[in-house]
Amino acid sequence: MAPELQTAIAQTKLQCPELLAPAGNWECAKAAIENGADAIYFGLDRFNARMRAENFTEADLPDLMAFLHRRGVKGYVTMNTLIFPSELPEAEQYLRSIISAGVDAAIVQDVGICRLIRHLSPDFPIHASTQMTVTSTAGVEFAKDLDCQLVVLARETSLKDINRIQQQTAKLDVTLPLEVFVHGALCVAYSGQCLTGESLGGG
Repeated sequence: MAPELQTAIAQTKLQCPELLAPAGNWECAKAAIENGADAIYFGLDRFNARMRAENFTEADLPDLMAFLHRRGVKGYVTMNTLIFPSELPEAEQYLRSIISAGVDAAIVQDVGICRLIRHLSPDFPIHASTQMTVTSTAGVEFAKDLDCQLVVLARETSLKDINRIQQQTAKLDVTLPLEVFVHGALCVAYSGQCLTGESLGGG
């Protein structure tokens, strides 16, 4: 191998991305693991954007997380809806269960839930959901101010936009991992604007 090529390879520190797959039940979770997922994300029976789909329950959490961790797989719970004030007591109880069950992170849309998580735990990981509609460097900065550890960019963000955001955040020393959807997003509305899709297509 040419010396200049060896140098270029040595200087290029590529990180293998985490492969994250959705799983709404035990069969899906097992299939994701068997096919190489590094982590799965799933909703519970409240406060997630796929309430009409099959979901795990709060009671499933301890066994599910033990199952995942025995196999070296992480589990993230989606709390990716906006929470009404009347729902906050139940949301807090859910968060306490999520944290105590050893969940690896919560994927969150609501700014208030980010702050509630930090009130309950000083270090429980928060991932900014694609439902936050983060499409810019300013959005990543905002997520960092909320003490998020990762940002899931809006699904409509282009490769050019992603590259620009990475370059700008690096210059500003706003170092947060960025996550993107690569397959399976069927919504035709902007990320996080679910009422638009609901009114247009009922989905």
